[in-house]
Amino acid sequence: MSVARPATGSPAALRRARRRDRQVYLASHPLLFALLAATRRAPATRLGRTVLVHSREAYLDGLLRVPLDRTAEGTTGGAAGRLTSGGLLFDQDGDDHRGTRRSLADALGADGVARLRPTWTAVLADRLAPLSEGGRIDLVDVAADLAGTTAAALLGARVDGGQLAAAARHAAAAGAREHLPGLPRPGSRRAAEKAATSLNALLAHARATSPEPASRPAPSPRSALSSRSAPSSRSALSSRSAGDDGLAAMLAVAAINTTVAALPRAAAWCADAGLWPYAETALDALVSEILRVTVPTPLLPRVAAGASTADGCPVHAGDRLILVARHAVDAHRTDPDPAHPAPDRTAQLVFGAGPHACPGARLARVQMADTLAALAPHRPVVVKARPDRRSALPGWSSLIVEATR
Repeated sequence: MSVARPATGSPAALRRARRRDRQVYLASHPLLFALLAATRRAPATRLGRTVLVHSREAYLDGLLRVPLDRTAEGTTGGAAGRLTSGGLLFDQDGDDHRGTRRSLADALGADGVARLRPTWTAVLADRLAPLSEGGRIDLVDVAADLAGTTAAALLGARVDGGQLAAAARHAAAAGAREHLPGLPRPGSRRAAEKAATSLNALLAHARATSPEPASRPAPSPRSALSSRSAPSSRSALSSRSAGDDGLAAMLAVAAINTTVAALPRAAAWCADAGLWPYAETALDALVSEILRVTVPTPLLPRVAAGASTADGCPVHAGDRLILVARHAVDAHRTDPDPAHPAPDRTAQLVFGAGPHACPGARLARVQMADTLAALAPHRPVVVKARPDRRSALPGWSSLIVEATR
């Protein structure tokens, strides 16, 4: 089949890419995103006891200056508390918080990412091979395999990557509505608790039956793939003493769901807007711009613990804050431009800011870079896309691509 290639970065190609990407928002939470679009001209808007935070300055206020209740119902921390039987990382402070952050920094720092890298590059080599033979692949399935296998290696869990990804995605989707404004559906709390229990049980068993990394040589990525079981990473998180299985479940949910949301959307943008050449000439800038525009976690739900302001808008104790990362980095107005990327201080906001910034930023960037670099030689185009209406984060439930060369 002959497929027309979009002109690189042309206005028409960028419009096509933006129209397609908008579908993931409209399919998952149409009313919420319509409300955010209607209020985004103001830095922050109060609607009853909810403050919608849009501007970069208001977003930074919400992250760094407004005192927050990190375990409140309807927040990421509250959901993590139910998942972990005690919040962890989100409700810790002082020495506990610093200790957990140090463990994560070791596991997800430069050396930790380098140890994990063969795990996902082997998945890419295996799962992208059909493109060289004229076949089609579903990038959502590839991303789930990659994310689950990497998370299993990070956590020292001998478990099939696809099985772990499915459990983590189900747990996140079941609890997603409690993160957002509005009344939960009947039975949603029970469904969320059941999904969290299943994920915790899967990880507890996988970690309990995995030998400690020091007691066995790590299998090669290829042998791990052939057995569909992830190799163990020699990271601080591979040890039972480094943290309980609740922390492992929380990290699995965060890492897997953001990766499955991000990678297919990034590939669709590159395919529709003709950005593949940048993966060969300006990869770092392409990754930065794609992450800025897709913003895998576009909203951060928080609850204020005390009085403050968000870019001049009064905030009271108990107010619900919806921090719109997508608007703070100008993703709704400016297309990705690797030739003239946004400043680092803006692009980095997709991972938060300050002491509670995402510790997995390096991992996310390197995985994105390796995925786009592996796809670029094939110049894939999208032949079929279906938005995911139930996922925790805006994304595709299926994204079928084929090579054009």
